Amino acid sequence: MARRSKDWQDRRCKRMPDDTEALARIHTVIGDLPTYGYRRVWALLRRQSETDDMAVINAKRVYRIMRQNGLLLERKPAILPSKRAHTGKVAVGESNQRWCSDGFEFSCDNGEKLRVTFALDCCDREALHWAASNGGYDSETVQYVMLGAVERRFGSSLPSSPVEWLTDNGSAYRSHQTRQFARMVGLEPKHTAVRSPESNGMAESFVKTMKRDYISIMPKPDGLTAVKNLAEAFEHYNEWHPHSALGYRSPREYLRRRTSNGLSDKKCMEI
Repeated sequence: MARRSKDWQDRRCKRMPDDTEALARIHTVIGDLPTYGYRRVWALLRRQSETDDMAVINAKRVYRIMRQNGLLLERKPAILPSKRAHTGKVAVGESNQRWCSDGFEFSCDNGEKLRVTFALDCCDREALHWAASNGGYDSETVQYVMLGAVERRFGSSLPSSPVEWLTDNGSAYRSHQTRQFARMVGLEPKHTAVRSPESNGMAESFVKTMKRDYISIMPKPDGLTAVKNLAEAFEHYNEWHPHSALGYRSPREYLRRRTSNGLSDKKCMEI
């Protein structure tokens, strides 16, 4: 072993950077979005850096700062995997190949219940259209969401080739009127296996995201207020919510970058 001189110093350990500004930026993000973990906080800080020409903070530093300041979310207990076999793949590699649809409900502070139906692209994860009502999930509502999704992506035209419309086996989706209308607007109805919600896992995951990151914290004293805030939640999800399968980009951010950079980001990953 080579001997070191008496004045040798180990300069490999760098002085820790000042985290004051970074911590303030983190507090701003989690002040508005308290359910976000460090990776989504990092994704929003990255977007801010790219937009405002600010210093980029890497994910490891965000984790360290949040850990040191007690800002990390509690780890959830591990959930045992389902014993039901699920070998299908919901995600696709290109937009407008497969859309999925499902619904969820929640209660307002005054006891009023709202039921929401939505459509989601299985590549870029954009919520294409949605509808909320006090009634049940019916064929008319599903058709309204179908038409809104087609208009969102194709305007007044129809898809040049049918887009798969993946849903569960609810009566609103399996009715003759719904299936007939789907084909009229360029969609091809597909249904998951009976008693296998995992087969529509992307829609199930979206429901969890909406309930955890938006509905749980938004004001909902009554149905009218809840619908107004729900509209803002859907818009925020599409424009801002980072998705791991999209390289922690939001659906619309991913679509813009994919169009301008020629697939420079990751392609849609499978779940």
